[in-house]
Amino acid sequence: MTAITIIHNPRCSKSRQTLSLLQEQGISPVIVEYLKHPLSVQELKDIFKKLNVESVREMMRTKESEYKDANLGDSTVNDDALFEAMSSTPKLIERPIVVNGDSARIGRPPESVLEIL
Repeated sequence: MTAITIIHNPRCSKSRQTLSLLQEQGISPVIVEYLKHPLSVQELKDIFKKLNVESVREMMRTKESEYKDANLGDSTVNDDALFEAMSSTPKLIERPIVVNGDSARIGRPPESVLEIL
């Protein structure tokens, strides 16, 4: 059985709610505090493939000043540059993300992760 992983920020209420929801389901996920242990570009690409989103920007916090300051909303910025930005500035990663095998969901709302359990 594959371990369920949560890409987690303990200071984020949605991330805490999602972790609690998993625990209420009897799941003790692997917790990755991505701000302390940034994800590599390859790890981010692997997660993106598992999410049911069409654009890399859907897994990014597009309202953060770092996103705007780096002009990442510009349509000429390619996916590789977006993955690089998330790896070097983990604050840009939307949170939480729950990964279960070949599937992943962003926990906004937290209940959305239930469909991959």
